[in-house]
Parts: sequence; structure tokens; C-alpha cells
Amino acid sequence: MFARKRFGQHFLHDTAIIERIVNAIAPTHDDRIVEIGPGLGAITLPLLQRVAALDVIEIDRDAIRALRDKTADLGTLRIHEGDALRFDLGALSPQPHTLRVVGNLPYNISTPLLFHLLDSRHHIHDMHFMLQKEVVDRMAAAPDDDAYGRLTVMLAPWVKVTPLFDIGPGAFRPPPRVMSTFFRLTLHSAPPFELTHHAEYARIVSAAFMQRRKTLRNALKNLLTIEHIVAAGVDPGARAEVIFPAQYAALATQLALQNTIATAKS
Repeated sequence: MFARKRFGQHFLHDTAIIERIVNAIAPTHDDRIVEIGPGLGAITLPLLQRVAALDVIEIDRDAIRALRDKTADLGTLRIHEGDALRFDLGALSPQPHTLRVVGNLPYNISTPLLFHLLDSRHHIHDMHFMLQKEVVDRMAAAPDDDAYGRLTVMLAPWVKVTPLFDIGPGAFRPPPRVMSTFFRLTLHSAPPFELTHHAEYARIVSAAFMQRRKTLRNALKNLLTIEHIVAAGVDPGARAEVIFPAQYAALATQLALQNTIATAKS
């Protein structure tokens, strides 16, 4: 079977890497594991040897046929044909925080897929994925790091990002043009900072990083005055890449307050 560009397919074939991935996931017999994009079953087959049942989400019908043939005698495999970007994980969750989601994510839809999964975070226990190394570096970056950006800050309220190991292009067919990283996302048991205005948070973060080389007083001038930024406890002369996620949450609170005041006056 040939990989299809429109699905962003790169099939994992390196047995040593596959074993390392499954060991990092460390599945137990009763785990509720959901694999996204199983492809030809490189991770699926060893997972089936460790769990009572496995759910997989796959959009490629040819891959599904191959997967059914390979796993016919291996255990309970439930195949859900469809787009992971539209799939409702709640249908697979018997109770909150039970699903363990894994996969070699299609690189071309990785960011929207991550946020779609986070919309269902109350169903999820943890996630293990493979993505481009540069994307994982951005996800795990700290303030004042060159890789620190919008993705870092938007993930911060919900998950801890732990890069586990890098994977070279030769582990895949066809080989991608980038280095990959296998990583873990762990849902926070308690919020790391107070965030009550999610829409405003997203708006502030987007505006700040859209002009990341400008100071906040300039990047946010259409949203907040200098006085509002100071009221949030943030330096208006600072740039986006040095601001902590909790500070962005404080700026979001100021934006929500100003919106409420403006609405009351109108």
C-alpha cells in the first residue's frame, strides 16, 4: 500500500522504534486506548497484544482493509472510519478521564487536531503522539526561548508537554523531510493558573504573537491600553516571547473587564 499525501501519511516501520513507543505508552490490560491514524498497524499490532480491546480512528479505507486483514486473529479491534478532526471521543469514554490517546499524527493537521482533542479533555487521561520535532519544541518551550510562541501558551492551561525521544526520517516509509519527536501530554490535575476568560485569552495570545517583535503596548494597542496592561501586572514594554501563560491570563481578564464596561455603556 502506498502512502497518500492528502492524508499526510508516513508509515512507521522501524521495529526498535515501535517497541520503544509501546514501552513509553506502557499500556495495561484494561486501559481504554484510542489510536488516531493507525495506518498499516505498526503500533496497533503490539498494542493489541497488551490490551483487552483497542479503538482506532482511520480515514483511509485502503488502510482499514489492510488493518482488518492483519488483526483478524489478534484481539478486539474496533475500527471507526472517519476524520479524527470531527470524531466525538465522548462516544468512547465510559467515565471521565479514562481514555489514553495515542498516534503518529498526520503532520498536516496536527495543530487543529490537538485543539480538537483538548475540547474533549474531560474524557482523556493522557496522550502520546509523534510530530515534527520543531513543533514539539514549540509546545514544550519556556518563555524567552526562541521556540516559545502561540502554541506553547495556548496549550499551557491544559497540559504538560514532555518530549520523550527523537525519531529520524529513516524510521518511516516514505521518509519525511523532518526529524520527529515522540512526546507525552499529561492533563493538569488542577489548573496551573486561573483562566476564566478563554476567548479573550486566545485573542490576546494571537494578537501578541502576530507581532511578536513589537512590545505589548504596540501589539495589543487595539485591545488594551498601557494602563490596562499595567493593571494586569505586565510590563507594556515587554515582548510576547517573554510573557508567561499566567500573565496572558491576567491580560485576558483585563480585556474581559473592558468589554463588560463598554457593553454597559452602550
